[in-house]
Amino acid sequence: MRGEIDLYTAPQLQSGLVNALEDGARRLVVDMSRVEFCDSTGMSVLLSVMKRARAKEGDLELVAPKPAVRKILEVTGLDAVFTVEDSTDVLPEAAESSATP
Repeated sequence: MRGEIDLYTAPQLQSGLVNALEDGARRLVVDMSRVEFCDSTGMSVLLSVMKRARAKEGDLELVAPKPAVRKILEVTGLDAVFTVEDSTDVLPEAAESSATP
């Protein structure tokens, strides 16, 4: 992902993540290193998908959020809810090389 996750882009994000879960994925790793902003709609989508993943004994991890996104996570307390990794070093090789919208 890149740019902004907001009212306009959140539905596309939700669709992609839910489709991955329906296709059998259990561990969703979301590279946030190119996301400049994430509003409450975006956070709500991420939280909703994380709950779905955990209900299937999986998880959703956020990787390398920029300072503005990390601040939102901290202010809302969601940094304690999500698994948040500071570095993209934890990304699987396939995720690093695949194109994302």
